[in-house]
Amino acid sequence: MPAAPKNDPTAPARKEDHIELAFRSQVEGFQLDPRFDYEPLLAAHPAPGSLPPTPFGDKQLAAPIWVSSMTGGTEKALVINHNLARACAEFGLGMGLGSCRPLLYDNDRLKDFDVRPLTGPDVPLYANLGVAQIEDLLDEGRMQEIQQMVDLLRVDGLIIHVNPLQEAMQPEGDMYRSAPIDVIKATLAALPGLPVIVKEVGQGMGPRSIHALLDLPLLALDTAAGGGTNFSKLELFRGDDIRRAAYEPLVNVGHTAEEMVEMVNGQVRVGAVSSPKWTMETQHLIVSGGVRTFLDGYYLTERSTMPAIYGQASAFLKFAREDYALLQRYVATQIRGLELAHAYLRVRSSPGEFKVV
Repeated sequence: MPAAPKNDPTAPARKEDHIELAFRSQVEGFQLDPRFDYEPLLAAHPAPGSLPPTPFGDKQLAAPIWVSSMTGGTEKALVINHNLARACAEFGLGMGLGSCRPLLYDNDRLKDFDVRPLTGPDVPLYANLGVAQIEDLLDEGRMQEIQQMVDLLRVDGLIIHVNPLQEAMQPEGDMYRSAPIDVIKATLAALPGLPVIVKEVGQGMGPRSIHALLDLPLLALDTAAGGGTNFSKLELFRGDDIRRAAYEPLVNVGHTAEEMVEMVNGQVRVGAVSSPKWTMETQHLIVSGGVRTFLDGYYLTERSTMPAIYGQASAFLKFAREDYALLQRYVATQIRGLELAHAYLRVRSSPGEFKVV
């Protein structure tokens, strides 16, 4: 057997690995991802950091990834939010804070949310309040407190989370007195110029709700779809057995992120056809809910006819609770995966369809 070339000292060990691992590395045909065409001939290996910048509002993301709203108001939130803020600064990602409701009462938990010094000024960073809290502020003539909170945190705007089923499932939940769309419109009127994102909390929303939002001057619609953390279901686990058994079917309704992307695409097409002068008011789509890997994010954002980024929550939360080095490594692998996907994968119009462009 000829000696290994001197310029390839790893060859013997590498080939030994190949022999040992070959039988563990079989991929059956049914396991192949039907969403993509794999095109290995058309690009060199992408250089690290080669993703094109993604505009979002008046800022840019280095990668089309949004750290979806997590938590606030607890001791664990401090570590989580600060680690996530560091990662957003290092990798150029956008970030939504968890519910900032505690700050409406006092500043005891301000340190949990005050992450602008960690993100730096260039990262899109958004505060977050629920419809129920905003409805109270509207009724009490206290909407200026939202602007004060935005200024205190030095954030770029506000996320409004819409969560009627979560509130209904929550033992101490708040009840809406008005339709959320009316609260959202009133917020836009009361705080003109403030960028606003609207999201659900894990069950998504249907075509009529999407249509109502796309006609508003929002910075983004965040799908927060079914398939990820479902906060209505989470609240059921905090209740008793009778409530859990009674309401469990209700928390299983909703829409997936893929369904919502197609709903948005359909409404964009209908609007363009029905009126040549029609312009969609909402600027961006954040695809979140059940986005588990960079391939899910790549597929869904490429499918979107709106400018889109994708959000993750639980995947980041898993690595953000203690060790920043683990979170750093996770984010780096996700971005490298996106770079490889952009270089070698093309999204099919529908699963199983082959098309030469």
